[in-house]
Amino acid sequence: MEQRADQIVKTMKTKGLRVTPQRFAVYANLLERKDHPTAEQILQDLNQEAPRSSQATVYSSLQALCQVNLVKAVLLEEGVCRYDANINRHHHFRCKCCGKIEDIPWEQLPEMTFEQLRPGLQVEGYEVTVHGICDRCEE
Repeated sequence: MEQRADQIVKTMKTKGLRVTPQRFAVYANLLERKDHPTAEQILQDLNQEAPRSSQATVYSSLQALCQVNLVKAVLLEEGVCRYDANINRHHHFRCKCCGKIEDIPWEQLPEMTFEQLRPGLQVEGYEVTVHGICDRCEE
């Protein structure tokens, strides 16, 4: 556990981010998760044992982590911002029944081409969200 903590601190410092207990806690929490939580879910998780973070602190920590590209905000449903510490290129699957979100490795979907877009549009990146029903809900 101590080695993991040291690695988190080193990663944050490498990105030029001042390491505060709150930023550390938010980043460590996200690194352990695969569920793409909202800021409110992170706050609830952090405060389970003893209240030690405020909503404003979690939001400012997430903003700082996003600015240095350690975390990315993902918009997989209208009006809901979720966070992901997996900054490698990947897509998402979202179950329309239970809302579960799962990563899809980048190479599992064919590369998209953009030749058919109207002239003047410059694509800088893309990410696909696949919507459907997961195997748990299908049963």
